[in-house]
Amino acid sequence: MQPVEKAIWFIESHFAQDITLDGLARVCGLSRFQMSRLFSHATGMTVTAYVRGRRLTEAARALAGGAPDILAVALQAGYNSHEAFSRAFRDQFGLTPAQLRARGDLRDIVLVDALREEPAIAVTLPPPRLVSPGPLLIAGIGRRFASDDFAGIPALWQEFHPYLGEIPGQKGNTTFGMVANMARAGDTYFYLAGVEVSDLAGLDSSLTGFRLPAQRWAVFPHEGHVTTIVATVAAVFTQALPSAGLTAGEMPDLLERYGERFNPWTGAGGFEIWVPVKQGPAFTDE
Repeated sequence: MQPVEKAIWFIESHFAQDITLDGLARVCGLSRFQMSRLFSHATGMTVTAYVRGRRLTEAARALAGGAPDILAVALQAGYNSHEAFSRAFRDQFGLTPAQLRARGDLRDIVLVDALREEPAIAVTLPPPRLVSPGPLLIAGIGRRFASDDFAGIPALWQEFHPYLGEIPGQKGNTTFGMVANMARAGDTYFYLAGVEVSDLAGLDSSLTGFRLPAQRWAVFPHEGHVTTIVATVAAVFTQALPSAGLTAGEMPDLLERYGERFNPWTGAGGFEIWVPVKQGPAFTDE
């Protein structure tokens, strides 16, 4: 069973209970970032939105069927008060629980029905190359994004481009996109567009620096256009890493490494995806 399929099964079996992204990730053997990214890619919604939608959909069905006690429906849906339930219900459907019960039908209500299967991921990756380059100092411009928001990243790169070649201690022309610090609720992640530097001291106040410890990295190629990266990332975490017997590390979630082949004007040419790994086979590092 694939991770998203397993996640959907778990949610459908437990959505009346307290489901957290951390707990769901543990069930599926993934990190918060991996779970959130894969779920959003496969379903088109965040874990939080799906769980909330499923709870409120079942509550709507009960109310349309004439459930006599709104508070009992609220408690069954995981809400501890009538007020919190009514607010969430109105935000989801555009009317209150009492209004829906009085109406007695579900017309014009957009329900969140149970998802049944995970769409196929049409990316096949070769075994990873393992590298251990020592500590990496990355400096650039970072922003926090909603977990299902990838549209703002190109604008972040555009904002960063004027800094290229002007950052003190910049090492070469390779650029890095760093994904890190998935929020505990799974609703946001941090993305930094940057370069490798020799020192984090003296950075412009508009820049953010990170020191990534010496660690082992699994390196995968992304050969397509940059806009298709989500499918490759999904294949990395659901197929390629497990097939290689590797377990992903924790900081960062991944690095996008844009070398000489990548054309930032067209988004073509390909680049590499680096994932820190904690354990695995004794491959020879480069």
